[in-house]
Amino acid sequence: MPKIRAATVAEHRQLQQAALLDAARVLLAEGGREALSFGALAARTGLARSSVYEYFRSKSELVEALCTVDLPLWAAEVEAGMAVRDSAVERIEAYVRGQVSLATDPLHRAVVAVAEHELDDAARARIRAAHAGLTAMVVSTLEDLGHDRPGVAASLLQGVVEAAVRQAERIRGEDAAAVAEAVREIADTAVRFALDGLRPADRGGERPADRGGERPAGAGGPAGR
Repeated sequence: MPKIRAATVAEHRQLQQAALLDAARVLLAEGGREALSFGALAARTGLARSSVYEYFRSKSELVEALCTVDLPLWAAEVEAGMAVRDSAVERIEAYVRGQVSLATDPLHRAVVAVAEHELDDAARARIRAAHAGLTAMVVSTLEDLGHDRPGVAASLLQGVVEAAVRQAERIRGEDAAAVAEAVREIADTAVRFALDGLRPADRGGERPADRGGERPAGAGGPAGR
């Protein structure tokens, strides 16, 4: 039996599971989904390959655990970015840009790729349900903009964001500055599209970005005029 490195067996298992998830993150960030295997995890953590199966019965189970832990952390990053903004329009911009920015993170890209490859439909549904917290965090902001159906507006906004994220995930290249600029342009477009599309119907021709002089920082086009 492996040496127990915690006060209880339960705590030991939690520590080992956390170590395996950390090792999985390193493997994914360094080599993508092809690098993630139980043999590689065993080598990284010093466990026997058979011992890895004591914590995760399959790669699918491992990947679902990784998503369950990491998706709320990424959502918290987006929420923190919104919390420091003063106006509703600025919070929506932070919501869009925060998620598009995540698409450039190597670990985020790798986790998304391995989840698409490894998870079955039921697991993807569970992950999507956990991911629903992202839309929930913007509902109150849409209420501030005057939406009578902020939940519907939040779902539509998230659709725009996810389309922008997919575009950003396709950006590849060795020139980091060029990649960053391309992603920034995608984010700018998504922000303009979101702010124009989110003006409440009962406001006539007035745009959210026009009220009180509010405009998305760094964005031109219709929302910035």
